[in-house]
Amino acid sequence: MANTPQAKKRIRRNERRAEINGARVGRIRTFVKKVEAAIAGGDKTVAAEALSAAQPELARGVARGVLHKNTAARKFARLTKAVTSL
Repeated sequence: MANTPQAKKRIRRNERRAEINGARVGRIRTFVKKVEAAIAGGDKTVAAEALSAAQPELARGVARGVLHKNTAARKFARLTKAVTSL
C-alpha cells in the first residue's frame, strides 16, 4: 500500500491516465474497424475514405504514447495494402 503522499498521488494520477488512454485506444480501434468493415463490404471508395480518417488517429495514438510507432505503421501498411487490393 502507498505510504507517502506522492505515492498516493501517483496512484490517483495513474487511474485517471489509464482511463484517458483506454478511451484513446478504443477510439483508434473504432476507426480501424470502420476500415476493415469497408474492406469486407468490398467498396473501395468507402474503404479509402475510412482509411484516410484512420491514419491521423493512428498517428495521434503514437504521438500521445498509447501506441508504439511500429504497431501503428504495421496497422496502416496492412490496411493500405488491403484497400489497394480491392
